[in-house]
Amino acid sequence: MIATNNYFKQIDSIDFSSLPDAFRKGHEFLVKATDNGNSWASYQSSDTIKKTIDIYLARLNELVNSNKEAEHKQRKKEKLRQSDHEIMQEAMRKQGLIDENAKRIKQNKNRKKEATNQLQPIMVERMPEELRFIKRFVNLNGKTRTKEEILRFINSLQKCILEKRIRKTSPYAEQIKYIQERLIDVYNTMKAKIKLELKPETYETLKKLTGEEKVMASVNFIKRYISMNGKTGMKKKGDNLLKQITRMVDKKRIPANDPYMDELIKITKNLETFLDDPAMKVLAIEKNELNGLEGILGCACNQLSGIEEKPAIMNSMDFANIEFETVGLKGKWFDLIGDPSSNFTAMVFGKPKMGKSYLCIDFAGYLARNHGKVLYVAKEEGLDYTLQQKLNDKNVAHPNLYVSSVLPESLAAYDYIFLDSVNKLGLSPDDLTRLKAMNHTKSFIFIFQSTKDGKFRGANSFQHDVDVVIEVPEKGKAVQFGRFNQGGEIDIFDTDSIAA
Repeated sequence: MIATNNYFKQIDSIDFSSLPDAFRKGHEFLVKATDNGNSWASYQSSDTIKKTIDIYLARLNELVNSNKEAEHKQRKKEKLRQSDHEIMQEAMRKQGLIDENAKRIKQNKNRKKEATNQLQPIMVERMPEELRFIKRFVNLNGKTRTKEEILRFINSLQKCILEKRIRKTSPYAEQIKYIQERLIDVYNTMKAKIKLELKPETYETLKKLTGEEKVMASVNFIKRYISMNGKTGMKKKGDNLLKQITRMVDKKRIPANDPYMDELIKITKNLETFLDDPAMKVLAIEKNELNGLEGILGCACNQLSGIEEKPAIMNSMDFANIEFETVGLKGKWFDLIGDPSSNFTAMVFGKPKMGKSYLCIDFAGYLARNHGKVLYVAKEEGLDYTLQQKLNDKNVAHPNLYVSSVLPESLAAYDYIFLDSVNKLGLSPDDLTRLKAMNHTKSFIFIFQSTKDGKFRGANSFQHDVDVVIEVPEKGKAVQFGRFNQGGEIDIFDTDSIAA
């Protein structure tokens, strides 16, 4: 038996190059964790490392033992087969049954193979779009749905077809066409609600298709892990996820040669660190790790990579050809600001009651409608009637716009963050620098209180560290003198009757 005390002697007889990747990676992990067998301190002190190595050794012993047993059985079977074959062949030849028996054996093998293929789904990283819609349609059977719900289903299906994520060449094109036509017929003839009933033969045919492919358990765990990134209150979910991963591995429902075993080992290690540290309120996944995990799920990971690092010194010809990503502002916001980079910073200041909060709420609504998720931290006013009135006056309420009275620990879920005001939040220039460094792919709009003579409260370094500077020098008027479009102006209020 291969164990920790004899591992490096026993493996001399094992050809790891002929084994599945999981065993080679397990060997590499053990070598690294023990410093090539020189120190087993990490194994003895870390539950995660010990558990990982123990699982690997158990799987390795199973493989070695099964190979030895298989070789022994094969040799024994060959000897028996050789003698039995000679006796049976002579007897069957006399009876003229050799050809018929061979045919029968072949038919039985084919039937067993077909039955196995029908029972065992293909394990995949991601369920094809077609099967996801077929499964969604099958689940409607016997359920009551509103006209709005049916329309959402139709719209999402047609969007997928228009974006060519479902093509005419798809092996499920016929079923998708049937589902689309059936839903449209139902929508055009139904009243407010309808109970959908599929013919039994149709239901069984479509239901059978949904079992042809199944998402790997390891991939489902990776999805759940990613969904926890940057969120508070994840301790209980993290504990449940860790227990489920461990249980599935222990029961071999996730085999040792699973292609994502390395990722699961890292996930369990990160979860243990997160759960053991009371000071860690948020599960934060490192950017490189997140990119890799998103790549497994087939996501557009280039969006996650943030700003590409550039060398300190570049040839001017190369630099001139670099394409910088911009926000893409349009209309009055382009007239005021221009088109800044996708991670710009701005400061807004002006005397009280001049309209700077209205200006920022209007801008937040525009960004939410057109460019991403927005967080408006209303520390100065709080979540009260005044803020609600401004939101309603500007008609900017939107699913992508969030309001808060405090600055949350994690800003991972947002693309644009408004801080109203920096003074009330008690943030220094160094605080804003750190905040920006920790969230370097996001845009920040800092709102400042002003002195009686109209200057913003705070150190001059505030103004020097931002890309866009917007002043509200008089009621209802905003002027921009930052780096992108100096001299841009807009009117803040639609009418003079709106209060600042």
